[in-house]
Order: sequence, then C-alpha cells, then structure tokens
Amino acid sequence: MTNRLDDMLAILKCGLESVQPERLIAEQFRLQDDHLLHDKANICLSDYKRIFLIGFGKASARMALAMEHLLGERIESGFILTKYNHSVPLKYCQVSEAGHPIPDSCGIEGCQKIVHIVKDLSYNDLLIVLISGGGSALLADPVDGLDLESMAKVTQLLVSCGATIHEINAVRKHLSVLKGGQLARLAAPARVLALSISDVVGDHPDVIASGPTTPDLSTFDQAYAVLEKYDLTAKVPGIVREILSEGVAGKRAETPKPEDPCWNRTTNIMLGNNEIALEHSVQKAVALGFPSIVLSDHLAEDVKDVAEKILEDANRLWNKFPDQRLALFWGGEPTVSVRGNGLGGRNQHLALLMTEKLANQKNVLFLSAGTDGTDGPTDAAGAYCSGETMARSRQLGLNHRVAKENFDSYHFFKELDQLIITGPTHTNVMDLMILLRD
Repeated sequence: MTNRLDDMLAILKCGLESVQPERLIAEQFRLQDDHLLHDKANICLSDYKRIFLIGFGKASARMALAMEHLLGERIESGFILTKYNHSVPLKYCQVSEAGHPIPDSCGIEGCQKIVHIVKDLSYNDLLIVLISGGGSALLADPVDGLDLESMAKVTQLLVSCGATIHEINAVRKHLSVLKGGQLARLAAPARVLALSISDVVGDHPDVIASGPTTPDLSTFDQAYAVLEKYDLTAKVPGIVREILSEGVAGKRAETPKPEDPCWNRTTNIMLGNNEIALEHSVQKAVALGFPSIVLSDHLAEDVKDVAEKILEDANRLWNKFPDQRLALFWGGEPTVSVRGNGLGGRNQHLALLMTEKLANQKNVLFLSAGTDGTDGPTDAAGAYCSGETMARSRQLGLNHRVAKENFDSYHFFKELDQLIITGPTHTNVMDLMILLRD
C-alpha cells in the first residue's frame, strides 16, 4: 500500500497547492501603471485617497499577505481576522485570531475593529475585502440584544444537526450586523472590491462566509424555517427565536437585496474553488499514470448517502474499465448528524464508512480530507482506508461497528495510523475525496 499512499498524498498536495491564496492572487491580478487589473475588474488606484484592507476566514491572512506584496505602501491600514494558528506576519494590516467553528470573544473584538474601519469610509475610499471559509464563525457580529453565549449555542446546534451550509448561513445572516450584504451597505458610498475563496457547494457568493458583500437571497422567514426543519425552535436560546420572529413580523430590517443601491460600487470576484483543486489533482494523478475521472464537485448529502454514491460510482467505472488503473475524484461538503460521544469529523466518518464498503477489495485506496486541514474538532484533515483496513482493525482489536455508532472515527484511524495530518493549509475549498485502484 505504501506506493499507492505516496501517490495519493502527492495528488492531495497538488490539489491543495493549486488553491493557495498567494498563487491565486498572483495568477489573477497584476499592477500596470496605477491600475489594479483582473479579468473582471480594472481599478485605477489613483482615483482613491485611501485604500483599506479587511478580511476574515481561514485563508484571509495569506490573502492579505499576497495583497500587501501587490499593493505595498498604497495600503492605508487594515485588519484581518483569522482562525487560531492561522495568522502570518503582515506589514500594513493588524491580524487577530478568533474561535472557529464556535464564535468567541476574540471574534466579537475583531468584528468591532472591522466595523470601526468600515463605518466612516467616504466616496473616495477603496475597501478591499478578503473572504474565505470560516468567515461566518470568525465574524462574530451579533445584532443588538443577542449575546455571545446565545450566538455560540445556536451555531453549535446548527453545525451538528445535519443542516447544509446554505441553511446554517441563512440563520447566521439574520442574527448578524455584517453578514448577508450588510458589510457592503455599511461601507457605502466607498468603492468595495471583495475577493473570495469558495468553500460552499455551487460557489454561491451570498453563502461564502454568509455573503457580507453580496445581495442576500435569504429571508427571516427562511431562517426561521431552518430551525423548524431541524426541530431546533425549542432548543435555541429564547432571544434567537425572538429576533427571528420579529424579523418575520417585519419588526426588524431585512438584509440588503439585489435592488439596494450599495451594489452600484461593489465588485465581487471569486478567486478559487473546489473545481480548481480537483483539476490540479487530476493533472497530478494523470502524471503518475492514473487515468482519472471527476464524478462530482458538489456532494452535499448526508455522509451515509455520499458513501453509497461513491461506491456506486466506483463499481460502475470498475466494471466499465476492468483491470485498468483508475483515479476517481469527488468534491463537496457532506453533512453529518452527530450522535454518540466519539471524536471525528465528516471526512473521517466517510472514510470509516468506506472502510466497510471496500473491505477485501484488492489494490484500492480511499482518502477523504478537508482542504483547510481541519476535520471537525480534531487535528486531522481526514483519513484514508484500503481494502485491508477492516482486517487490520480486527487484528488490533478495534471495533468498527462501535466506532461508527459512536461517531468515533478519529480514535479508530489514529490506532491504525491512517489519519491525514496536514496542519493549517491556509486555504479552504471544501473537501476532496480520492479513490485509487492500482
């Protein structure tokens, strides 16, 4: 299995490198005279008296570093809010770390600093906003009346109930000061250039970090419906129900919609996504001698259904191309409804399910990993398994059924030494799933 594992890790590494913020910005932006140029934007920097840089998300510090290299002393000042252990030294911007996925007091303080920069901007100012996955939790910006403890509680309930990121963010946006387009509305009349790295299925800009610089397509009604759908109305703090109910009744202002005038001077550009990571992963697999096929870049179903789909896709293609090396790829962000008292994340749990489904298959290796380097509340990005993993686990006295029922994939794979540990990757484009047949 060693050679296949080396190939697998090389393929994963190539995918991760392709969506590094410095690479994405260097490939897509350039300075010509006094113009900042992109295929979708031509900004004359001399038109603005001041340039400010703000950002939030797991990749935001590296994004800011790349923009500092590009713009240098043109930057007046800035503030970057990233996850713990994800900061990098910056020259023109202050950088601070905060809690993710559960917001904390450092996120509150960071959000206040961002508001301080944004609220007094003028028509002659340029605000560059750097957005990446994790931004929703890091940008702890509760509306008046909502305390941090209540915000953390509703976040915890949402991320563990099986809700999609679209549903989670619909609720977050309507409990927030800046999410759901409200940052752009607060920055008006300044010119706003927002750059994002997508960590959501479909790359919907209004969902990435809860869309602080894009029109919000969700409503208070839809946010409240999410609580009802997952039976959370009685579980969330009372103040959360009160705020959303007031919004449904028209007693709170809706988030800005497409007709709002603040969009007249706002440009949103997506720098990178799961598709780019898959594309470069495939290129590496082909270079290693594996004919490669991407089956999907938008898996968002429950992790049990995703495991069934992966096995179905694999069997279909193995039958179509018997006795041939193959590399199969999927991307997306499956959901998981956590039960039991174990430790793990959606990628590790998917690998746990695939351990059973691939048992006794010869010459196959499966990997599932989060591109941000973190899978659930663990230090692992994910895990891998092969057709021999089930037999090996039995030899070590591990109980696969108990691990699956208790959602304890982390300890299962740690005993097998089959966790994927990358550390912070400083990017985030959802998950990559790779299946090799040698």
